This record gives sequence, C-alpha cells and structure tokens, in this order.
Amino acid sequence: MRNPLRKETPAPALYVGSAGLKQLKRRRLSWLVVTIAASVLIIGAGAITFAWYKWALRPVDAGDANHVRLTIKSGTQPDQIAQELKDAHLIRSAYAFQIYTRLGGEENKLQAGTYAFAPNQSVRDIVSHLVSGKTDEFSITILPGQTLKDIRTMLGNHGYSGTEIDAAMTATYSNPLVNSRGSQTSLEGFFYPDTYNVLSDETLQTIFERIFDHFSDVMTENNVAAGFAAHGLSVYQGLTLASIVQREVPGSEDQRKVASVFYNRLDADMVLGSDVTYIYGASLLGVEATPKLNSPYNTRINKGLPPTPISNPQLSALQAVASPASNDYLFFLSGDDDVTYFARTDVEHERNITEHCKVKCQ
Repeated sequence: MRNPLRKETPAPALYVGSAGLKQLKRRRLSWLVVTIAASVLIIGAGAITFAWYKWALRPVDAGDANHVRLTIKSGTQPDQIAQELKDAHLIRSAYAFQIYTRLGGEENKLQAGTYAFAPNQSVRDIVSHLVSGKTDEFSITILPGQTLKDIRTMLGNHGYSGTEIDAAMTATYSNPLVNSRGSQTSLEGFFYPDTYNVLSDETLQTIFERIFDHFSDVMTENNVAAGFAAHGLSVYQGLTLASIVQREVPGSEDQRKVASVFYNRLDADMVLGSDVTYIYGASLLGVEATPKLNSPYNTRINKGLPPTPISNPQLSALQAVASPASNDYLFFLSGDDDVTYFARTDVEHERNITEHCKVKCQ
C-alpha cells in the first residue's frame, strides 16, 4: 500500500542540448533527401523505361517499304517468333514485342504461316498481321541488265533462303523459251525485267514459271524470234547478244547501233571485243577483271558469242538485236560525257578515245 506520507522523487527530465537538436535535424533532413532522391530515381527510371518501350514499338526503318518474306512454322513459341522478327531486322526489340503481345492478350493468338513484312511496319501492325494469319501479296522487281547474282541477292533480301533459291535455280521447267538453252543449265538471261506481284506462300519455282511465261509473251507479241532468225541467230543466241547490248548501252537508239556493230564484227570474223563480257566472266570466277582474262566469256580474245547470256535484256535490247540499225561501224565507246561514239576504223576509234574518253578509257 502506498504510503501517502512518503515523498516520491520525480523522474529526471530528458534534456537535449542544442548540439543534439542540430544532429537530429540533420538526420531527418538526410532521410528526407534520400527519400526524395529515391523517388526521383524511380520516377526517372520509369520514364526512361516507358520512353524506351515506345521507341521499341516503332518501325525499324520508316522509309523502307521493301517486304521481307518470313515463315512462322506451326508450334513456334511466342518468344521464338519475337526473336525471328528481330533477326530479320523487322522489330527493334524481341523483349518489347513480347511485352506488347502479353499486355494486349495476343501472345497466344499469333498464327503460323508465311508473311511479308516490311521494316516500315510498327510492332502493332506486325502483331495485327500475325493474329489475322492472312497470306500476303508483295512485289519483286527485276531491273534491266541485272544478273543471276543480282537476282539471288534480291530474293535473299526478300527472305527466301539459299536452299529455296538453289532449288528453284536448278529445277526443270517446261517453258519453251527456257528450254531453248539446250544443254546449258544456267538461267542467266531469262528473268524478264519487270515488277511481279507474288504471294508470300508461293514457291519460287512457281514464281519463276510465271516470269518465264511473261518473257515468252513479250517475245511472241513483238515477233522477236523471227527477227533473230533473220540475222542467222537462234533464240538463245539472240538472247545472249541482247544481254550484251543491254549491259553496253541503256538507250534504245544506241542499242540498235551497237547491235549493228556486233553484227558487222561477226560478219568480218572479228572478235566482239566487248568489255562487259570479260567483266561478267571475272565475276563468275571471283577474280579481277582484265582484258586478258582466261574465260570463255572474254570476247576480247575469243571469237563469237559467249556461252550464255550475261544479263537480263529488256524489250529495247531484244528489238535492237532483232532489228538493228544499218551502218558500217566496227567500233564504239562510251565517252566521259556518257555519249556513245562510233567509228569505222581503228584510227577513228583511237581518235574518239583521245578526244572523248580521257577518264573512262584509262
């Protein structure tokens, strides 16, 4: 029982001096600064991450509309699809692609198939395409004067594999024009320059058949084979000469004059003397192009036509060989001003070189 008479000593008061108060304030201020800094870092990191995510969803190249063919096989997992798109340079980030499909609930809706995508498509466009599963149509363009090597590169850029290209290049075709090559196996010269619309799931062999048929139609509609025959050339020989004319000069009127020069040289039992033929032969061998190159394509040293065409001729070159100009020229050159100069004699030709070809003829 508490004794009321007993005087209790009060508890001592807690005393904080001015130094302690300052230290306490500094601690509180330090914690406040740390908290603010952490908040700023978190917000900043979030803003950077969001900015990166938006960047990663943008097209890889807004100015590149060239389509890349991509086959997604059945059973391919979403992360594999993302990586294949990244490897094909169609998206910026496989990780961002996966995040996008997960957030949108489309991760398991991506369908197998063969598609044609372009670097100017956003992730949103590509995902929408994959969800639809729709077969695409895109175009491939063959330019005048291109070679098989050029075409292989173009097809590879469109997403066709080396195996697919090799199989199509070595396949057997029923097209009569292609079969005019006889024992030659090269398809050089048979890809008519034009733009072709193709389906992404079409085989290259089917596409080639269509290109060859188009070439046959062009030949028939313009009576080209008869023109070749009138000058003593078979269809394949005519294509070969037209391919040389195509590489030598682009203009149709000059092509007719150049075709006449080659006919005149053949009639005179002279070599064609075409630089573009030995350059093509060097390309096949992977060596430096020189006028003394040991190659059946070197018409500087071998008489007659090379064994195969050296490029894909357009209609103007075909017509030039079928209906050449009438002249007695034996020489021509492309001057430094890109004008074609013709000559009847070696002396005139040397004069043209001196006067008009100081750079190109070095």
